Amino acid sequence: MEYIKAFLIGGLICAIVQIFMDKTKLMPGRIMVILVCLGALLGAIGLYQPFIDFAGAGASVPLLGFGNTLWKGVKEAVDKEGFLGIFSGGFTSSAVGISGALIFGYLAALLFEPKMKD
Repeated sequence: MEYIKAFLIGGLICAIVQIFMDKTKLMPGRIMVILVCLGALLGAIGLYQPFIDFAGAGASVPLLGFGNTLWKGVKEAVDKEGFLGIFSGGFTSSAVGISGALIFGYLAALLFEPKMKD
């Protein structure tokens, strides 16, 4: 049942974002930044963690979850290291995900022939 719930919640988030992309004139990059910032904001006010507890991977995998992960890392680093934690916390908490995305993106570029848009 957890898989179904994660699929439905994650799909609902993606569908809402797709509607937002179709109905506004915002570029996809700006929408992604909005999602990351919204995830960090919802994490900061304590609303996103209960949502992750309910939806599991359906809430932690989309960009909202990435923003929440950045927020948690910054919060922990500031508590531990003080002001300088603002600069390092987000990187240490999300390093595995970012590294995985870079490595798999590179492997995909090696296996397939990437083409530039004309």
